Amino acid sequence: MHLLLTMALLATPVPTTTASYAVYDRITQTLTGRDVHKPFRSASLVKILIAIEQLETRGDDPRIEPMLRVSDDSAASELWVENGWDQLVVRTAERLRLRDTRPPEKRGMWGYTAVSAHDVVKIYRYLLEDAHPKVRHTIMGHLHRAEKCAADGFDQSFGLPSATWRPAFKQGWSGFGDPAKPCVDRPRPRAQWELDLKSPALHTSGTCLFSIVAVLTLHPEGTSYAKASKRVTRLTEEVTKHRC
Repeated sequence: MHLLLTMALLATPVPTTTASYAVYDRITQTLTGRDVHKPFRSASLVKILIAIEQLETRGDDPRIEPMLRVSDDSAASELWVENGWDQLVVRTAERLRLRDTRPPEKRGMWGYTAVSAHDVVKIYRYLLEDAHPKVRHTIMGHLHRAEKCAADGFDQSFGLPSATWRPAFKQGWSGFGDPAKPCVDRPRPRAQWELDLKSPALHTSGTCLFSIVAVLTLHPEGTSYAKASKRVTRLTEEVTKHRC
C-alpha cells in the first residue's frame, strides 16, 4: 500500500516555474537564451514602451519618473490612456520591429500586453543604439536610479539588482496580491496567442556592464512573492555569470 501511495505521488505533476531568458552581449553582438520568443504578460515591463511613446510623440512628462523609478501604476495608467491605449503598443511594436509584442485583449489592461525575452532585449537595444539621445538619457537615467521599494510596497531588488553590480533595471510583477511585508525604504514624494494570465508573473530586465538581460518567469499559483523573487535572482545569477 505504501508503494502504491509513493507511486501515485511520483506520478502527480509537480508545479514548476516557467522561465525564458535572453542575454545580449553588446561587444560580440550575440544573443543567448532559452525560449526567447515565448510570450509572457508584460506586467510593468510595458512601462518602458509607454515612456518611449510619450517621449517620442508628446515630449517629456513628470509622470515618467515615478512610473520608471518606483513602477507607479497610476502614472502608467494615465499615460497609457493619453497615448492611445492599446494602440500605443501597436505603434511602438511596429516602430521598434518587435516580433512577439502584442496589445492586451482588453485595452485597459496594459499589464496584459504580450512580450517575449527577445523583444525586451530589443527594446533596450533600441534605447541604447537607435533612440534619440534625449529619449535614451531620460529612460536609462531613471532606470539607473530605480529605487528598492516600489510605489505599491513591493521590493524591487530581486533579479538584476541582487545578482549584478549597478544595473539599470525595470521589474515586473503580477498575480501576487498585496505585499505580505511592504518594502520599507526612504520616503519619496508624491488573443490570438497563448498567454498565461493567471500564474503569478515576475520579470527582471535591464543592462549591466556590456550586456542586456531579460528574465521572464511564471510561477505556480500560490507561490509567495518572496519565494518567486529568490528563484528569479538565482536564475539571473546563473544566466549573467561572467557577463555582468
